[in-house]
Amino acid sequence: MQQPRWVDAAAVRRTLSPDRARRLIRRELADGLDPASDPARLVADVGDGRGQLLVMPSTNGRAAGVKVLTVAPGNPARGLDRIQAVYVLMDADTLAPSVFVDGTAVTSLRTPAVSAVAIDALAPDEVESAVIFGSGPQALGHAEALLAIRHMTSVTVVGRREDAARATAQRISGLASTHPLTTRGLTVDDPQVEAAVREAQVVVTATSAATPVLGDDWVADGACVVAIGSHEPHRRELGSALLGRSLVVVEDIGTAHREAGDVILAAAQGALDWADVHTLADLVLGRVERATDRPNVFKSVGMAWQDLVIAEHLARA
Repeated sequence: MQQPRWVDAAAVRRTLSPDRARRLIRRELADGLDPASDPARLVADVGDGRGQLLVMPSTNGRAAGVKVLTVAPGNPARGLDRIQAVYVLMDADTLAPSVFVDGTAVTSLRTPAVSAVAIDALAPDEVESAVIFGSGPQALGHAEALLAIRHMTSVTVVGRREDAARATAQRISGLASTHPLTTRGLTVDDPQVEAAVREAQVVVTATSAATPVLGDDWVADGACVVAIGSHEPHRRELGSALLGRSLVVVEDIGTAHREAGDVILAAAQGALDWADVHTLADLVLGRVERATDRPNVFKSVGMAWQDLVIAEHLARA
């Protein structure tokens, strides 16, 4: 048996830009991929509250693959990534492992790419300012993906620690090569956060919070909110009243019923009807358009088909 090839994080970044990843994800949906065909992800708690082990398989007729990842909340304090993973791509005919990929790099790339597909459809054409809650790798990745599709002039990073928020804001300031970009880092309890959200055309929540991180009435009509921080039914970053007054989009209805706590809790509290929730494919295929008279919310939990799209491209490179 031929030894599988290894693709490290640096090779992932060299091979695939954030915007190329966005276009690959969008094209897969435009070509008719049904996210509902993905098996439900397997989640196992690791003892003593150390975190979770997740297994995410997917097939698409051309290939098969699986991502194995861990979520360890205590890792950032150790200087390690909260999420770590490896991706195994299988040969289409024999199903033998053919390529191993740094799964953390795949996650860091595909999550903002999926969000960017939604933002491109749900945000105004002109985006001057954005607010990003969270100061980890996904905050930086979402800023980079957003800058590829909108000409922003201001980004505010909101975090629990002022030094981390400012450091991430500083890194984001270096991403804009074609125009000046003003960035700042604020703590979650800073009174300037509310005003920043009210003025923003795009808000991203990329946190580990279990309760809402912004006020229900802060988001302007026509603005776009992307929530990516949780894949558990009892956790949320957005409040029920915000979802209740918004156009709500998810990756897949069945998956959202299992994992999208923001939507699950809003529906359970009577603020939102599942019948009014749309999918990302609806957006891509033109079956629903962004709202201008209310906020637009995309709740993402991450799905295995997205990893497979990225891994396939890396294997061909």
